[in-house]
Amino acid sequence: MRAVIQRVRSASVRVDDEVIASIDRGLLVLVGFEAADTDACVPWLADKLAHLRIFEDAQDKMNLGVGDVGGAILLVPNFTLAGEAAKGRRPSFDRALRPEQAQPLFDALAHAVHALDVPVATGRFRASMQVSLVNDGPVTILLNYPAS
Repeated sequence: MRAVIQRVRSASVRVDDEVIASIDRGLLVLVGFEAADTDACVPWLADKLAHLRIFEDAQDKMNLGVGDVGGAILLVPNFTLAGEAAKGRRPSFDRALRPEQAQPLFDALAHAVHALDVPVATGRFRASMQVSLVNDGPVTILLNYPAS
């Protein structure tokens, strides 16, 4: 599983010219599941997202999590994160988890984040989405599971 986490002032997802999800201050998280992923990655990532200290405290130190600042998380499924482009000019997505297996993991992740008392919004699985964001910092964190 790969995740790209961006601290944002706001973010939204559009599908067919309609905003289907939006947040103000918080985290925009692109999530891609890989063929070896199981449901074991869900609680790990949910905990990381809920408690990752990438918001500044009063001393301008990254010491606060998204919940500490009253933020929310916008989860966006993105199978292209499992792409491999080291060889050739066209990425291979052979490492991506099949959609029928990835969607339950994505849905479980959204529920797990919500269970940690963090407001969560989601993009639409298998849809062509337009993602807009106002990056804050910028702060961008890459996560891989299993953590290396």
